[in-house]
Amino acid sequence: MNWEEENTTIYKVVVNHEEQYSIWPAARENPLGWNDAGKTGSKDDCLKYIEEVWTDMRPLSLRKKMEDLENDTPN
Repeated sequence: MNWEEENTTIYKVVVNHEEQYSIWPAARENPLGWNDAGKTGSKDDCLKYIEEVWTDMRPLSLRKKMEDLENDTPN
């Protein structure tokens, strides 16, 4: 893929079961285990969207485990 093709590609934001985000060419079928997050546009637009919504980079399972540990800790 050359720069001009990259520049005109429309992307979509995808999210997996661990609430991790990525971008994917909108014309292609999502990779297995990834779902549309509701945003399409240029690569820059999609990356900006991810930066806004993905504020905790930890996978969902780790966040839940850490929350469980915090709740089990005596005060």
